[in-house]
Amino acid sequence: MNILLVKLSSLGDVIQTMPVVHDVLQAFPGAQIDWVVEEAFAPLVKRVLGVRRVFAMAERRWRKSRSNPGTQREHEVFLADFQSQAYDAIIDFQGLIKSALVARQARLTATGFRATYANKSEACGYEWPVRFMLDRPLPMARRIHAVARYRTLAAAALDFKLAEPPVYPLQASPGEKRQAVVLAHGTTRRDNEWPLDCWITLGQKLAAQGLSIALPQASDAELALAQAVANAIGPQAVVWPRMGLPEVLDHMAACTGVVGVDSGLSHLAVALDLPHVQIFSQARAWRAGPVGKPHQTAVGGDAAPNVVTVWQAWQNVMHLSAIRAAAESSPPHALASPT
Repeated sequence: MNILLVKLSSLGDVIQTMPVVHDVLQAFPGAQIDWVVEEAFAPLVKRVLGVRRVFAMAERRWRKSRSNPGTQREHEVFLADFQSQAYDAIIDFQGLIKSALVARQARLTATGFRATYANKSEACGYEWPVRFMLDRPLPMARRIHAVARYRTLAAAALDFKLAEPPVYPLQASPGEKRQAVVLAHGTTRRDNEWPLDCWITLGQKLAAQGLSIALPQASDAELALAQAVANAIGPQAVVWPRMGLPEVLDHMAACTGVVGVDSGLSHLAVALDLPHVQIFSQARAWRAGPVGKPHQTAVGGDAAPNVVTVWQAWQNVMHLSAIRAAAESSPPHALASPT
């Protein structure tokens, strides 16, 4: 069975779709899974165990120069490669017109089908025409967590039952473990930001415990904030150089844990199963926050939480993480001898 996953963006949504790969392979061990995604996220999707081919689509870049001969040639090469394989199932996890158009460009086998959502779910992106653009629109719960939404769509499209919590088949190559906490402050949405003075105070508290502070950055604005935090904390804080997503993955996997805003890097922390506190400045935690792991939690909601709340949450997840680690390292109890 050849299956194509259509999930183009954004980073957090792409990461939250990754458990689908594990689900499908559990249900159909011989399935061949391909994925079409925006080029910025393709290197990370290539790290997903079980994905055969990743088609890197440059629609955002192509849109700016459609009449350019070089762009046209690049698009033609992409299409030729993209349409070289026929699929038994094409599943559009985005639910937007642009993603449905991509799904329609891919080839089907004689009995193949294209599936997507039949309706909108609360706080999820959806454009109603897609239900008429693809041949198998499937009903979805009106209120559902994003990860459950993606997994449920795949299970309904391919007719299998979900048997376990989400598993992220993401392959990291971490170096030596280090006592560092990642402060994932970057976000493309201003309403997701946490104030600079809060990051500084939190970082100082972590440093006082002997922890190093790691500050990723992917733009000039993020670099400026990271440098301000590092300057206030001192030598225990390190601003990471700008790097690609696979390198961020590997660096983060070697760290102690993550405190971050509602962003792609916070979802990466969830995928890596790290101790994690996710800061919400709006009521979206029920849809996008970590679930099912005591060492991962969301704080905030209608307004950004204060430093005391985040600090208490961090101490709690680290305590629970230590309990988990101790339980995993303890040998099983010996069976009592019969009397």
